[in-house]
Amino acid sequence: MTRPILAVSGLSKRFERKLDVVERFARRLGASVDDSVLHAVSGVDLAVAEGEVVGLVGESGCGKSTLGRMVAGLLTPSDGSIQWRGTDLRDLPPAGRHEANLKIQMVFQDPMASLNPRLRVADIIGEAPVVHGLVPRREAAEAVAEMMRTVGLDPGYMRRYPHQFSGGQRQRIGIARALAVKPDFLVCDESVAALDVSIQAQIINLFMRLREELRLTYLFISHDLGVVQHISDRTAIMYLGRIVELAPTPELFAAPNHPYARALLDEAPRVTLEKRRFAPIRGEIPSPLNPPAGCPFHPRCPHAMPRCSQERPDLREVAPARWSACHLNDTL
Repeated sequence: MTRPILAVSGLSKRFERKLDVVERFARRLGASVDDSVLHAVSGVDLAVAEGEVVGLVGESGCGKSTLGRMVAGLLTPSDGSIQWRGTDLRDLPPAGRHEANLKIQMVFQDPMASLNPRLRVADIIGEAPVVHGLVPRREAAEAVAEMMRTVGLDPGYMRRYPHQFSGGQRQRIGIARALAVKPDFLVCDESVAALDVSIQAQIINLFMRLREELRLTYLFISHDLGVVQHISDRTAIMYLGRIVELAPTPELFAAPNHPYARALLDEAPRVTLEKRRFAPIRGEIPSPLNPPAGCPFHPRCPHAMPRCSQERPDLREVAPARWSACHLNDTL
């Protein structure tokens, strides 16, 4: 892999909830209540090469969106580091940090919730480049029109409000807003999940076209395996805040290594004449408030060994460009 444009090392995020007054009083009376800590992301290592699309897949609540928001600068990591073009963001001067923040933008899942309903499209797209000095105010309308054409919208609609557009058009507005500050890296958080299938295809094609035209790099977060298989160069499988497998997309979908990755792909619906027996992953995903010791997947894994409940497997290279976190690889 070439030098990564972005790399995260040991990245973790914990959300702590302190006891309120009533709970603290109850504890003084002998009730067994304590502060709670939700382990959303735990020790993630991931590098993304320039121009690459990395898909991030996992069950709801596994920490995908939290990881994406830390990469985009919307959440502060509890531990670990984020490197942008080889430099830790914490080591950059304020001007450099500001520039890096502009170069990493996010496209959200629900365009209606992420767009200010009181602003016209011209202001939604044009505000950030003007505020950050990328476009003079007198040229803002022209810049907005050009950006709307880039994402396939009629510039004549720039005086309209978000509710006057369809879901697919609103998502294009969200993409245009992200592109308006000339980013190099987009974090796409379930960016097609709220759209109809036909509109999903249009937005995916738009992402692929923009990647070529603007030389963009994507971290593409999705629960839709078909979308990830279509758009991603590499795919990372995430479970309970940790990446358990990372591999080139064709190889991972052809022969997943980690038991969770195999179970996840086996559950994906396919159009085929062959009979298949549906076998869901047994049990429920453990709570991130009290994650299991050892391998996070061992309570649900059909291949679990005593070692799995005691020792957490590291994500290590098991084949060229293929990484997996499973003790079964030690027995091969």
